Amino acid sequence: MKKITIYNTPVINTLARYFSRFVMKLMGWSIGEIPKDMESKKKYVLIAAPHTSNWDFVITLFAAFALKMKVSVMIKNDYVKKPFGFFFIWLGVIPIDRSKSSNMVEKSIEQFKKKENLILIVPPSGTRKKIAYWKTGFYHIADGAKVPIGLGYLDYETKTAGIGPFFHTTGDIKKDMVGIQNFYADKTGKYPEKQLKIENN
Repeated sequence: MKKITIYNTPVINTLARYFSRFVMKLMGWSIGEIPKDMESKKKYVLIAAPHTSNWDFVITLFAAFALKMKVSVMIKNDYVKKPFGFFFIWLGVIPIDRSKSSNMVEKSIEQFKKKENLILIVPPSGTRKKIAYWKTGFYHIADGAKVPIGLGYLDYETKTAGIGPFFHTTGDIKKDMVGIQNFYADKTGKYPEKQLKIENN
């Protein structure tokens, strides 16, 4: 039985898409660069950077809806319990039992193996606070699942949200991270002073 989510709920998904476009326009945001082969990509890890504010996730979701993307986020299964758990499931989240294991990389790779279509949003940092380096979990997920990385970006200077070329990992994390970092070199976060460097280990 197909799981009912906001993405396959008639009328609601269309309204959500138009509402997202309206809100983005109201906030002064526009859709920027989009890969030509985006629609043909069924599985990939999507990051959105620079990640310096809680607003980043909200704008990322608005942009995803506007682009008809069916994105998923992994959260602790505590959030999908009653009384509001059904709402999170409807939004397309993937519940994870973190009491059994703390290895989110392995759990994410398992999800890619199970599903025919999966666009998994993985923040490049686990916090909005100023820390020295990005976390590299998103890289290990993509590399382990053999899926590309969608280089989503939010440029607050130009107020554009988009996705750069898909990045395919080579297994050489140091070299690959430099390539990813170079893509974001000209992107400005909401709080530039909190932008992170790449963790190269």
